[in-house]
Amino acid sequence: MKHVLFFLGVLLAFGMVGLSTSSSESNLSLQALIKDIRAEVRPDEGMDYMRQLYSTDRWFTFPKFAQSAEYLKKTMTAMGLQQVEMPNAPADGVSRSGYWTQPLAWDVKEARLEILDPDLPAAERTLADYQKEPCSMCMWSGSTPAGGVTAEVADIKGYKVDAVAKLDLHGKLALIDVDPGDFNIKYALMKAGAVGAINAYSQSPDLLDGRTWINAWGDNGPGYGYTKGNANLLCFSITPRQGALVRKLLAAKRTVRVKATVDSRYYEGQYPYATGVIPGRGDEEVLTLSPSALHGANDDATAVAAMLEAAATLNRLITSGKLARPQRTMRLLAMPTLYGSMHYVATNPERMRRTVAASDLTASFDPYNLSGPVFTFYMNPGVASSYLDAFTLKLADDSLSTAELGPGDSGRPWHWNSFGRGMGADQILADPTIGVPNVYISSGNTVELYYNSLDTPKRVDPRSLRDLALVDAAFLYYLASAGPNEARWLAELSENHGYDLILGSVDSYLDRLAAAQSPQELGKVMQEAKEKTAYLVERGTEAINSVQRLTPEAERGAFESSLAPLAARLKEFGDKQNLRLQSAVQARADALGVTTPIEPVETPDPQEAVASTIVVKRLGVGTITNDEITPDQREGYPSGGGNTLPIIALYWCDGHRTLAEVIHNTRMELGPTDFDFVGYFRFLRKHGYVEFVQGN
Repeated sequence: MKHVLFFLGVLLAFGMVGLSTSSSESNLSLQALIKDIRAEVRPDEGMDYMRQLYSTDRWFTFPKFAQSAEYLKKTMTAMGLQQVEMPNAPADGVSRSGYWTQPLAWDVKEARLEILDPDLPAAERTLADYQKEPCSMCMWSGSTPAGGVTAEVADIKGYKVDAVAKLDLHGKLALIDVDPGDFNIKYALMKAGAVGAINAYSQSPDLLDGRTWINAWGDNGPGYGYTKGNANLLCFSITPRQGALVRKLLAAKRTVRVKATVDSRYYEGQYPYATGVIPGRGDEEVLTLSPSALHGANDDATAVAAMLEAAATLNRLITSGKLARPQRTMRLLAMPTLYGSMHYVATNPERMRRTVAASDLTASFDPYNLSGPVFTFYMNPGVASSYLDAFTLKLADDSLSTAELGPGDSGRPWHWNSFGRGMGADQILADPTIGVPNVYISSGNTVELYYNSLDTPKRVDPRSLRDLALVDAAFLYYLASAGPNEARWLAELSENHGYDLILGSVDSYLDRLAAAQSPQELGKVMQEAKEKTAYLVERGTEAINSVQRLTPEAERGAFESSLAPLAARLKEFGDKQNLRLQSAVQARADALGVTTPIEPVETPDPQEAVASTIVVKRLGVGTITNDEITPDQREGYPSGGGNTLPIIALYWCDGHRTLAEVIHNTRMELGPTDFDFVGYFRFLRKHGYVEFVQGN
């Protein structure tokens, strides 16, 4: 928002905005709503929710997940929510929700890993004990015979994943330093004949006694769960301190033998989750969702607890008459990441069509007094440009940046990022095949606690939980209550946000112009800036028009006409910024002594000729995981389940745009790339994920 004062001055100078504010006033005051909610939020209550969830989810077995879901159902009912349900996604290893293959259920009773030789003091011999620390065991680890197995440890640090597959690791446990989220590592260990893995990887190696929680132990990924037919490999997680000890022993040319004993099982079961509502007066819904079935107190018991506290707060305010019952129903959804959200989407298509907006919460709440603990708000993808982005930024500014948070609190720092800079896993609702605008709200100072065994309740700050509950409650209630007046205000917020994005883009091109050294380079920058401005004007116009979803269907024709001046002003602003760029280009040319006129220079795209003849149509809902294709059959292409670039490109495919247009829009959103789009979509077509309605 750093350009706000500047661009308002520019607009006033151009005569593009009047001084009257009557059209932007809203019947529902966001500031007053925030004040009411802030006074009612009970962070201590939220902390109790968090502790209870953590007490079961920290064991990350399916029986414990069932206990958590039952607790969520009971709690939602007790706080007064209605239509409380506990749906059960299948956990059978074969059923699919969209392209995500549901994992098999898993349970573990005991898991230990001990060094047999060389002989060490007792305190150093035990590397892993699930009963003392659940993160000692990787979720979906295989089992051993009753007496356990003895294996030699092989250190594969420094080997690339492809090279690991060529090693001889038969009968050995591999000591790895690769993030198990690199879904090819298990496949490589299988190829090498390993018994399993001892994970010494950590995103926070300075936490010498913290273990990484591993929940990605499927064979093919990025579906991270274990599906039917996957390999029964062992997987342990040790601390950085223990990893250093084992490597010290190996470096001394000593053979390290360990004994692994694991009593675990895979079975066909259920992946439970919970949902409930605060009913509105109509049949539309606003949704808030957060991942349950994660091990940590911060990630993600705190986010689920904040969501619960947001609902409890709103229900108290509505029941007491301090807030009116809104037009739209407000729904909570606590579910396993992706496997639960995709199942919910797939089994509730009519409900999703009636859902106008969603917030996706996750959390990692370091102590409040650390330098720079922030909220990060991730926007919608470009293809789903929405008023929700501008509203979320306004909400964040009004609820977090201002004070009144409590004694000694000066405001919670926050910033925002584009969808492509860190989309949330369950932000898939913004996928055009689902069609629900969705912002992803994350919190935390660092990645210190991410998936770490030290993520415990004592590291959760109730003020952070309070802030997230406040933001989520205000998000839900404002959008649940929004009518034509609020929609008009949201459209004007979106117009302002469009100006800000255009100015930010222009800034970056002005920086490049200042460093340009040739007419060719100047012409290239001029062309790129022109294309990016046109793209941002188009996306901003879509965001403005998206507010129509909040108005009665019978009134949308007239309301759409009333939005035309906002879109026209945005286009005019883009045109004037192009003129500004052209003047800067000429000034730089003069400084370089260039006397010939600078013309825009397009960068040739070798894919253009073929891509312009192809039109791709999607054949299913959601992202494409390639779960059923082994890594060595993927022809070098990344999975579209967790990789931003193919996800964004897939989103732009609507059965009408040419692949050349898809490529252009993807580059506008993410920046330059030489990705083989044509080859990738031919690969998807070969495997039945998409079809070409035109071209080959």
